[in-house]
Amino acid sequence: MAPLPVTVIGGYLGAGKTTLVNHLLRHAAGRRLAVLVNEFGDLPIDADLIEAEEDGMISIAGGCICCSFGSDLIGALGDLAAMEPRPDHILVESSGVAIPGAIVSTMLLAEGIRSDGIVVVVDGETVRQRAQDDYVGDTITRQLSDAEIVVVNKTDLLAPAAQTELMAWLAEAAPGAIAIPAERGRVAPGALLGVLPAPGAGQPADHSDRLFDSVVLTPESGQPVKELARNLATGPHGVIRAKGYLRDIDGALWLIQTVGRRWEVTAAQGPHETGLVCIGFRDRLDRDGLTALVGATA
Repeated sequence: MAPLPVTVIGGYLGAGKTTLVNHLLRHAAGRRLAVLVNEFGDLPIDADLIEAEEDGMISIAGGCICCSFGSDLIGALGDLAAMEPRPDHILVESSGVAIPGAIVSTMLLAEGIRSDGIVVVVDGETVRQRAQDDYVGDTITRQLSDAEIVVVNKTDLLAPAAQTELMAWLAEAAPGAIAIPAERGRVAPGALLGVLPAPGAGQPADHSDRLFDSVVLTPESGQPVKELARNLATGPHGVIRAKGYLRDIDGALWLIQTVGRRWEVTAAQGPHETGLVCIGFRDRLDRDGLTALVGATA
């Protein structure tokens, strides 16, 4: 039996990995995709794609599935390779602070799978600035150096001249990688899956999660969601990335997402557990302030 192809999708916090995964699931075109996720927070699969949830596995319309691998990536890959019918392709969405080459080098220890390449998603508006940051610059540059395909997300926020400059910079930061401009993660599966003639084997590396901390909050119901999102993004609480589902004072469900000082609130449909995941640098994340801000228990 031919080994299962596995694509690792990496990239820094808030670059748009989950948006890309949802797009690939929505446009699977008959492929049975399996998504493995191990992140600070749960992967918010679009609600209208979900058919059933049980025992840590989500069944998705079109025969796709999503499950968590926790600390046992090799075991999860082995389980998928042994499924009947088994998936056609596996996507591993890495943590925003993980080095994707290290994931590939680990997963190749599993039987019955092969690497189909490393896709790194970048925020086109902020990636150059973050690559120079004293705290996270090393993580950004190492992720890019592992990339075989770079999805340059959020290009709609860039002027044409800035996009041209960014592509030239990426040619040096991710040498040999294919760069694909995108808006809101809209990339055809055929441009990412099965396109590399000789994917690499990755290389061991330390993850950068020791630099970061996260807090999971369970707010009281009836939140002023837009005001809260704005405060999370622009306030003094050290939040780099926040995401979660909350209900407003009328009981409506909303998805809150913040990246740096940008924030977005969109209407959501159930079923989703309410809660908020906030991520920041370990020595800067204000847990007490965040708990007070949302009137939550941590």
